Amino acid sequence: MNITRPITSCLRVSTLALALALGGTAMLAGCSNAEPTAVQAIEPDRNTADALDGMILLDYPGPKGQIQYADGKPDFFCDTVGMFGVYLKPEQQRRVRGLFVQDMAQAEWKNPVGHWIDARGAFFVAGSKARGAMGATLASFAREEDARAFAAREGGHVLRFEQVTPDMAVLDGGVLKDKM
Repeated sequence: MNITRPITSCLRVSTLALALALGGTAMLAGCSNAEPTAVQAIEPDRNTADALDGMILLDYPGPKGQIQYADGKPDFFCDTVGMFGVYLKPEQQRRVRGLFVQDMAQAEWKNPVGHWIDARGAFFVAGSKARGAMGATLASFAREEDARAFAAREGGHVLRFEQVTPDMAVLDGGVLKDKM
């Protein structure tokens, strides 16, 4: 009885099955519902309103923010604090494709336009005397040295994205704290 023939045949079938399985897995990987990584910031226009309160973004100073969701719909914020306030909420259930803020080393503080950067790689200055649309803000920068220079000039301390906590993005608004 020749035992090598069935073993060789069995190895060929196993090799073919493995190749088909790996090839099928590779083909299915192309069909996944993973979000594309190359999301671009959207420049707000004259009618773009804040997702939280309807304020027109271009009417206010300081860094703006935007969240782009997996469904393709963006939310814009007239202040980075608003963006963080929404993003860091535990009940936030929408899949996020991109988070963007403005590089305030490049954008004009009183009328920031353009210069959008990925918020997850940005540096933020908390506790400065510079005011954004809603008062105290988290000034955003692409480069750490720009954030440090801003903090030296305006006060505050430099944070990375992952160091911003929900208590730094409280959205109770300046109106509630106004003194008469």
